[in-house]
Amino acid sequence: MPAPSAATFARLAELIAIPDAANRPTRPVVEAFTGRELATVPVGTADDAKAAIERARVAQREWARRSPADRARIFHRYRDLVLENRDALMDMAQAETGKSRSSALEEVLDISMTARYYARLAPKALKPQRVQGMLPGLTKTVVRHHPKGVVGVISPWNYPMTLAVSDAIAALLAGNAVVIKPDSQTPYCALACVELLYQAGLPRDLFAVVPGQGSVVGTAIVENTEYLMFTGSTATGQLLAEQAGRRLIGFSAELGGKNPMIVTKGANLREVADAAVRACFSNSGQLCISIERIYVEQPVADEFTRLFGDRVKKITLAPGYEFGVEMGSLVSEAQVKTVSGHVDDAVVKGATVVAGGKARPDLGPLFYEPTVLTGVTDEMECARNETFGPLVSIYPVADVDEAIRRANDTEYGLNASVWAGSKAEGEAIAAQVRAGTVNVDEGYGPAWGSTAAPMGGMGVSGVGRRHGPGGLTKYTESQTVATTRILNLGGPKGLPPKIWAKVLAPFIKTMQYLPGR
Repeated sequence: MPAPSAATFARLAELIAIPDAANRPTRPVVEAFTGRELATVPVGTADDAKAAIERARVAQREWARRSPADRARIFHRYRDLVLENRDALMDMAQAETGKSRSSALEEVLDISMTARYYARLAPKALKPQRVQGMLPGLTKTVVRHHPKGVVGVISPWNYPMTLAVSDAIAALLAGNAVVIKPDSQTPYCALACVELLYQAGLPRDLFAVVPGQGSVVGTAIVENTEYLMFTGSTATGQLLAEQAGRRLIGFSAELGGKNPMIVTKGANLREVADAAVRACFSNSGQLCISIERIYVEQPVADEFTRLFGDRVKKITLAPGYEFGVEMGSLVSEAQVKTVSGHVDDAVVKGATVVAGGKARPDLGPLFYEPTVLTGVTDEMECARNETFGPLVSIYPVADVDEAIRRANDTEYGLNASVWAGSKAEGEAIAAQVRAGTVNVDEGYGPAWGSTAAPMGGMGVSGVGRRHGPGGLTKYTESQTVATTRILNLGGPKGLPPKIWAKVLAPFIKTMQYLPGR
């Protein structure tokens, strides 16, 4: 199965929200497996972003007048279109990122699940909600949700489809417009998903894609939108949070992670070893929620290391647009350099390579073997810094308490995995781990795929949450409308304030005994 055709790239390029794009400076988009140029993409400017935002703002006014149920119908159609076009979407994801077919399928399925969840939730969650008023019978209080306006999305290259579109789905269903800056390495992944949104009936100006440099287009987005959603590195997230804070606009971000796995002596080690391959090396380890640290109780540490090492050595590493390959390439030279640097630094300082440890230019320019280390100490770069690649370290620990303490000994707090002798033990350990999501008897999939539950990080791993009802309502401004009926707080006309106060105080005291108070 080949990479997408030149005609496909040309068709998608017409959707870019840059006027006169054919006469603009461009940058190449390459096939990660081979390094060959697939297409070019115009480089947008700050003025392009501002113009797209203004067009989106006009379109948003009409969009906000449509009912949530009406808006939801578009996303029910979109969900079906995503599944119907899954092969073409997976081809594009693989071409721009080099990920395996299975990792590309994860993106497609996640978009579909997210669209379904929010299309079903929005009509109910966005309805005006009657709540308990101050004085029962005398006041009526209703909470309404108004859209923010134009939401800016700055999306990464590692999951360039779902992290471009899934956050936008919630924002659009909440009544907003969206302007997105996709990563420069993977712009056509975002465009392929947006094309299907237009086919589903979304007004074109309501969702604009403006590729370009983060320091230019990204800055224009944060300076001109009413809310910013970002997925990427902690360092960039801190900068964007500062910029958003100066404007007092809402900001949500999923950032980096140095995610731990805890394996107790009662766990099924063969099962853990097999599942840890998914947890550590899905998407070639280029996943914010992938596992990079494994803490194993001492009595079973050697056996687990042997089982896991043997399984990792058998991982199929290859290019290809078909299922059956477990791991593809990395996305860029920069990623290869980071992984190589972390492995080489650890080995020089005394770490032992259990599996992998080498770049594989014989397979393609960006391939690196899935790698397992032992003997990693704090002075090594990979001990505390996020690698964001196919590298994981195993640490024997004396007991579960030490495992929990070391798992929590980090500034990050995004995801974790726990494997124990029983579900109850695993859940008890999970409750003590400081992370936004914890998976018992899996690596990351169940927590991420639970779209009804919040997903995000503690510490420097993020601000806010995606998924769940909060992932929708964060794109709204809550408004409380309280209506006074019969008489106002000043009391009946002609009644002296002193007497009114004597009546009001016991009345308010009595309210605490009413149902719902």
